[in-house]
This record gives sequence, structure tokens and C-alpha cells, in this order.
Amino acid sequence: MKILQVNASYKPAYVYGGPTMSVAKLSEQLVKAGHTLAVYCTTANGSNELPVTPNKPAVIAGVTVTYFKRITKDHTHFSPALLTNLWHTARQFDVIHIHAWWNLVSVFAALIGLLKKVPVVISPRGTLSNYSFNNKNQGLKSLLHNLLGKTLLKRSYLHATSSAEKAELLSIVQPVGIFDIPNFVKIAKTSPLKKPTSPVLKLLFLSRIEEKKGLDILLHALPHITVSYHLTIAGDGDEDYIEVLKNIAYYNKTAQHISWIGFQDEAKFDVYAAHDLLVLPSHNENFGNVVIESLSAGTPVLISEHVGLANYVIINNLGWFCQTTAQSVSDIINHIALNERDQLTAISASAPAIIRRDFDDDKLVQKYMDMYQYITTHVRL
Repeated sequence: MKILQVNASYKPAYVYGGPTMSVAKLSEQLVKAGHTLAVYCTTANGSNELPVTPNKPAVIAGVTVTYFKRITKDHTHFSPALLTNLWHTARQFDVIHIHAWWNLVSVFAALIGLLKKVPVVISPRGTLSNYSFNNKNQGLKSLLHNLLGKTLLKRSYLHATSSAEKAELLSIVQPVGIFDIPNFVKIAKTSPLKKPTSPVLKLLFLSRIEEKKGLDILLHALPHITVSYHLTIAGDGDEDYIEVLKNIAYYNKTAQHISWIGFQDEAKFDVYAAHDLLVLPSHNENFGNVVIESLSAGTPVLISEHVGLANYVIINNLGWFCQTTAQSVSDIINHIALNERDQLTAISASAPAIIRRDFDDDKLVQKYMDMYQYITTHVRL
């Protein structure tokens, strides 16, 4: 089977966070398992372009990747070169797997795949949700959805990364079929050392810094935390927005309790392991790679009820969930610090083994191959 992965961005464009890394690991694991695969993407790297040779296939960690120039920036990523190449090569593949939605690479790639009568599966990765419809460019999204998007989605298969995302997708569109398979996530290689006890509760926010992630909620919660704490913020984002967030901390008189350490790559698992609790009060999250990363390093999580993995966390007793309000976040942090320190220790000890059991690479790659096999044998075009 020949599989084509299409995404507007691909590593090393880590500025786009978890989705880009998940697509890369999925591609790498499929190749490692002996499957034939190619990736089409653009040179997108935020406001810049990746230092790569466009239109020429390159092997990245064993995966054949072709980067194409884009002529518009975030978040449209219009790439005539990519779409032209796809038009000429689409029928070389048995299935086209498209990641994310709304950008012009994804929408027109889906159109081309269907016109060429190649099965299409789309992983919206959080971009097709009620939150996304109502946040930024609502008019343009509604127009695109009604003119073209709805038809393409109905004729495609959809891939959700959590049961919560699956339910939300089905509330928006009825596709040919839908699959629920978790993201591939890079996890800590070894079990972490036992965390030293400290009277200071070490909180961590590790993610792209953008409005959706709810960091402002956490910052507004800090003045109401009644125990000694320190918050580490790991990630990058729009500099103007980060300045707004730093001003919140300044006016709340909590800046002295915060360390801003920027984007973390290979060192991130050491960062996770050095903290007591990851806090992610997102307004919407189809999955939440950082949740799995954190737990694999033995760090419990406090996540909003809108994070796709909330049910998984609660069912497996791996943390707590909150509402997207400062009061809810501060109340739960105070409760954990005063009444459930032992539970922090217990989760720290049990979580890594649970994550390794549930997110085993070999098991996940087989689930994706089963999906592709089903699509190619049941396709209706």
C-alpha cells in the first residue's frame, strides 16, 4: 500500500507544536514498519520559511518528504506547486491522508483526491470544532464550509484522535466513516527518578503560547493560590501576546513566582520530571500531546474539561480536570496542595507504565494500517 501524508507543515517546523510532531512520528513509524509512504508539505515555519530545497524530495528521519513553496503565509499556506504536483501524482497512491483543515493546502488537496478518485482521510487535529468555528475569521470559515468544505468532508473519511473529538466532529458533519485513533506522541524513554519532596508546589505550563491554550486563565488564578508555588512557562508564541500575558502577571503581582523558559525540545522531559503538576486549562483541545508527554515523565496533570484526553485522565486516575475559569483552576490547585499531595506521588509512580501500555508504537501503527486498509477496501467515490 502506498500512503501519502499531506500537511501544510512538517518538521523541523516545530513552531506549530504538537500536530506537526504527531504527523512526523506517524510517518516515521509507518516507514519503520515497512510501509511505502511519502509526505507533501510546504516550507511553512511561522512567519518564515524552512531552509530547505523546494520541490525536491528529501529523506527526513527515513521519510521521503517534499517541501513546496507557499505564496501566502499563516494560516492559508496557499501552495500552487504542491497542488499542481498532487494533481499529477495523486493516482500513484492508494490513500491520501490530510492533516488539519481550513488552510488551502488541506481543502484543495481533499478536492484533488476526490476528483482523482483516490480515497481521502482527513485528520482535522482540532481545527474542525465549535471553538474553531467561533474563534477568528468566523465569516470566512462559514463561507468556505458552506461552499466547499461541507461537501468534501461528507465524501471523505475522518480521523479523530479522541472520543471527545469524534463526538464533536459528528455534531458538525456526517462523513463516509470515522475512526478514533490516538496521536503518536514521543514519550519519555526511561522511567523518571522519584521526585524530591518540596514545600513549594512546582507548576508547569508547557505548550504553544496562544489564546486557545488558556494560559491567561492560569495567570489570573495565581493570586488565589494559598500555598507556596512556582510556575514554569515553557513554550513560545506571538511576542505581542506573550507581552500581554507578562503584564497580567505584573499587575497581579505574581511575576516573581514565574519563570519563562521558552520552547523546549529534547530537554522537555527533564522539565516535566522536575515539576509536580502540569496545568493545561485549554478552551479546546482535540487530544493534548503534552498530557501524554507529562504523564510519561511521571508528572500528573490538571487539564480543562475541554481537553480531548480529559476522560482518559479521569478513568485512569492520572490527574484532575477543571473548568476554564481562574476560580476553578485556583480552587483545584489549592485542594491538591492541601489534601492530595500523596496522590501526586502515587500518580508520579504509576503513570509512566500506564502510558507505555496504552501508547505503544507498534500497537498504534497497526491501528493506523487497519484504518487505511478498511478505507481502501470500502471506499465509495
